[in-house]
Amino acid sequence: MKLRTALLGATASLTLASMAWADAHEGERGRDGQLSIIYWQAPSTMNPYLSGGTKEIEAASLVLESLARFDNTGEMVPWLAESIPTVENGGVSEDLMSITWTLKEGVMWSDGTPVTAADAIFTWEYCTDPEGGCAQVSYFDGVDSMEAVDDRTIRITFDAPKPFPYTALVGAESPIIQAAQFADCTGAAAPTCVDANFGPIGTGPFVVSEFRPNDVITFEANDNFREAGKPAFQTVLFKGGGDAASAARAVLETGEFDYAWNLQIDPTVMADMEATGIGTVVTAFGTSVERLHLNQTNPDPALGDLRSTVEGGPHPFLTDPIVGQALSMAIDRQLLVDIGYGSGGQVTCNVLPAPEAYASTNNDACMVQDIAGANALLDEAGIVDTDGDGVREYNGVPLRVLFQTSTNAVRQDAQAILKQWWAEIGVETELRNIDASVFFGGDPSSPDTFQKFYADIEMYTNNFAGVDPEAYMANWLCNDIPGPDTQWQGANIERFCSEDYDALVRQMATTAGLEERAAIAIQQNDLLMQSYSIIPLVHRGGVSAHANTLGGVLISDWDTELWNIKDWYRTE
Repeated sequence: MKLRTALLGATASLTLASMAWADAHEGERGRDGQLSIIYWQAPSTMNPYLSGGTKEIEAASLVLESLARFDNTGEMVPWLAESIPTVENGGVSEDLMSITWTLKEGVMWSDGTPVTAADAIFTWEYCTDPEGGCAQVSYFDGVDSMEAVDDRTIRITFDAPKPFPYTALVGAESPIIQAAQFADCTGAAAPTCVDANFGPIGTGPFVVSEFRPNDVITFEANDNFREAGKPAFQTVLFKGGGDAASAARAVLETGEFDYAWNLQIDPTVMADMEATGIGTVVTAFGTSVERLHLNQTNPDPALGDLRSTVEGGPHPFLTDPIVGQALSMAIDRQLLVDIGYGSGGQVTCNVLPAPEAYASTNNDACMVQDIAGANALLDEAGIVDTDGDGVREYNGVPLRVLFQTSTNAVRQDAQAILKQWWAEIGVETELRNIDASVFFGGDPSSPDTFQKFYADIEMYTNNFAGVDPEAYMANWLCNDIPGPDTQWQGANIERFCSEDYDALVRQMATTAGLEERAAIAIQQNDLLMQSYSIIPLVHRGGVSAHANTLGGVLISDWDTELWNIKDWYRTE
């Protein structure tokens, strides 16, 4: 895939298709009644800063917005900002030490008060508070200060030259929140502000009228939305829960819903559903990777509050790359694609599979299953079965793992076949699946979230918005490991830590040339892959479905799928 966003010359124009819809479907706001959406993973909060879960970011994007977003082609487009700052237009300083954004004139919060530079500055302070446990803190890496030049102008100064300055307050993961609403919700108080977290005041096309965690959200059109005649829908019913198959049926067979997200089901079943002619399946490839995380800390329940923390000590055997390499070699990734994804999946050996300029070819050996080679590798390392029970031991510790993921038929099928393959190399696997709304929730008191990681191995998909991987690859910094002191927020889920990796993150932050940045990103990817703390499985396309009566949908895997919901309308 072509790298669509030039380093300091990002496009500042909307797609022609989006503008054509805007011209052709102008009318009275709310004219098309209700839009019904089903996300079978139900959101647990409307504050994306308190959850790294995609479902929360998607839902919140109806309300909270950022200075710029990424369209369905990966192009950066101005959102709350008038234009994209560049060196050429004077918005980015020649020394790359600052970027200056100007808010569109007249942008209002849904409560009718003006959005100002002070709100942007507050958002930065809110997320970077060390006691706040912000899930998106990597988007603010390198920011030294923010200054309100005037009410509509924000100058962001970096602590070193920032070749790609489009991270802070850019994209769905880094929206601007209202300072007045969240003033008493900073630091350790952040998760306690239920009213603000469940019903944020925003600038988006919709406002929250009711939020029921892990269940249903209802939205109403924002009367103060800046674009006349938008949104076309007066209300949105955002239903959560259930499973991917029932969500697909609700759009493709019964017509009960207009849009269903993340349809991770058997591709042949999906095709049969689509054949009814009620709806259309849509797919978009971006950077999503279904992967295994191998816990680098000890999840033993006997450790109590120290389990799965750095303080609790390293994992008894998963910190050895040889074990992870053997687990990886035993996997037939093409079979996982065939049985679970069809055209919505591709084999990958990288956690960073796209854009093409950043995709490594150094790990391609994983594309071919090699169980015999995995057994030989473990034998040579002296990791053998000494007592004849079929399970190898590592320094006397049996290779027995608890493998968890969210409840989903495709994932349970994958778990079952992975368990079989791993048994063939002397690894015994216990399987566990957790309701997706809980697994991907941000409740710091729950023992079942993917952030807590109270297991040896877990499987899910993650990605990043936009096309520059700097902020995403910073997710594996040593200081981004979840733990009690961060209220279990943090992107470094497997607790990987490497001084060499941290150095590459710092190097990326000061490197300007696209070829040089690509080379660093490949080094970062390869270091992670060869640590075997992450084992990538499938480069996933975002697979969703919408009713044939729903127009304006441009599915994107570079931002949220709902990135242009303001342009959606009813065709009949």
